Amino acid sequence: MVLGDLQVWASRAISVDERLLDRIAVVWPRCMEVLPVQPQEDAITRNLVNLLGKDPVVRNICYYVEYQFEPFATDPKGTKYSKGKIDFAVLLDWERELYLAYECKRLSVTHSRRRSSLATDYVKEGMMRFISEQYAEGLPIGCMLGYVMDGDIAFAMKQVKRAIRSHEPLGLVTGPTTAARIQNIDRFLTTHSRTNLTRIELRHAFLPFANAHA
Repeated sequence: MVLGDLQVWASRAISVDERLLDRIAVVWPRCMEVLPVQPQEDAITRNLVNLLGKDPVVRNICYYVEYQFEPFATDPKGTKYSKGKIDFAVLLDWERELYLAYECKRLSVTHSRRRSSLATDYVKEGMMRFISEQYAEGLPIGCMLGYVMDGDIAFAMKQVKRAIRSHEPLGLVTGPTTAARIQNIDRFLTTHSRTNLTRIELRHAFLPFANAHA
């Protein structure tokens, strides 16, 4: 695939991400209504993807939204194997190698009145999967969704940004850079170097779980 094709795809992927986030903001309250106070990450993501898949606007944005998307890699013999499962991915057409990956992480989880930021997990178990190219291999765009369980977006973003700046293996090149808010979704962008000398832009969005239960 030539670089020019990836540049065109990246522009389209950025537009899709912003339009999808707009629809996520719309369906988010309905998603939270059916969940308990402190659901697990997978339960949130399953319900979110279910609603997105039924949304008529989303159906005009992309070809398909797939829960637990499994990208393939190729060994030296040409045999395909699994690289693990991404929380969900947006497919723009039949091409499985071109997808917009969304890795989802809970943040600011409360246990016995004590708050755990989980920002380190967001970085090491989420972002690093893009940097290592376990996810989005050869692609210039990836997305992170933070489910902020206590609704305190400012605290969650502060902790995540601190964790990003302190984790050298991320290969941070630029950012965190504030991006325009989409309805009630706060966002920022980061750019990272990877071992194959390419860069990837990660697009971070934070959803306030607690506010949906207010």
